[in-house]
Amino acid sequence: MEETVEDPPTSAVLLDHCHFSQVIFNSVEKFYVPGGDVTCYYTLTQHFIPRRKDWIGIFRVGWKTTREYYTFMWVTLPIDLNSESAKQQEVQFKAYYLPKDDEYYQFCYVDQDGVVRGASIPFQFRPENEEDILVVTTQGEVEEIEQHNKELRKENQELKDSCVGLQQQNSDMQAELHKKEVWLLVKHEPENKQTNRKHEPGPQRSELDGVSYTAQLSTQEKEMEKLVQGDQDKTEQLEHLRKENSQLLLTLAQQREHQKKLEQTVEEMKQEAAAAKKKQQQLTDENLGLSETLNENKIVCNVLQREKERLERENDLLKRENSRLLSYMGLDFDSLPYQAPTSDQGGAGQNPGLVYGNPYSGIQESSAPGLLAIKRCPTCKSDFTDDIFDHTLEQQRMQTLCLNCPICDKSFPATEKQIFEDHVFCHTL
Repeated sequence: MEETVEDPPTSAVLLDHCHFSQVIFNSVEKFYVPGGDVTCYYTLTQHFIPRRKDWIGIFRVGWKTTREYYTFMWVTLPIDLNSESAKQQEVQFKAYYLPKDDEYYQFCYVDQDGVVRGASIPFQFRPENEEDILVVTTQGEVEEIEQHNKELRKENQELKDSCVGLQQQNSDMQAELHKKEVWLLVKHEPENKQTNRKHEPGPQRSELDGVSYTAQLSTQEKEMEKLVQGDQDKTEQLEHLRKENSQLLLTLAQQREHQKKLEQTVEEMKQEAAAAKKKQQQLTDENLGLSETLNENKIVCNVLQREKERLERENDLLKRENSRLLSYMGLDFDSLPYQAPTSDQGGAGQNPGLVYGNPYSGIQESSAPGLLAIKRCPTCKSDFTDDIFDHTLEQQRMQTLCLNCPICDKSFPATEKQIFEDHVFCHTL
């Protein structure tokens, strides 16, 4: 398949008179990335026979006739139309011939009569969006792109030097051609005059030289045309390379910016991770301190619990000892381990636990009630004598006549109520 500058056959037939079902386009993308070649795949149906001047064009959506194509490529005729491979065909559009805008286009197969035989779905030429693909550029890729740009710049410089050389060669050939023309005119002018004087019939040497000169001039002109055409091709190629270089530089700048953002994000994540680690260490230290405090409190609590149990045991022992002593002194008759003897029982009715009897039995009946009057505490139900009970009541009465500070337990007489209130108020300042 070769490109040519020859215009393709077109027609002014409107869109309604075209036949779109004889050629089917396959694998058409929704969009193609600018700066790359595009391959168009199509299938020839069974009843369609391609011809030499058939072509495939890229049309902007909304076209009316085949004259409105943007660019085109000639199709390749298959060798054997009956083979299966002949039905599957493709053409390739070069990147520098493709549209640069983001309008919608479509492929159309046009026969040599200018009639459309097939059309593809619409597509666009636009770069991929960030949501379509996420490009992560590594340092190696950046260096590779920079190396490629360096090679492109070097190649551009070589093309520029080549263009300058071709232009210089063209100028030299023009100067040389002019010199030859002048030399031929000067050389053959006397011979032409002499030939005219002699009037000899037949071709002369000057004519032969003129023919040779004309052929040489024609050859040089063809070579000149080839050089000019080559110069134009190289200029177009250089311009295309410049555009590619600009696109690569733009892409490289975008990738560097993206890489910079990624590095910034990574640095922020590192700082957040360091802060979280520091916070975790602080919480761990606080947890360790609280654990140590809890263990110490548990130890103190255990010690206090044991001390409480010990005091309770001592208290129980003291209560039992106090009850035993009171019972022993006969102050609580309900708890005595014996019964007082009656007048008719005598010594035989004494407590059998005492071998010689109770030495205080006579005192208990006569003097004990008179000496110590038993009274019971209304709160704890403990028994007290009159003097102990009266002393306790006196202390309670004295406490009711005193005002105690709820903060420092300092006591004030009931008559100094204002002083007591001022004292309590000072604690709140």
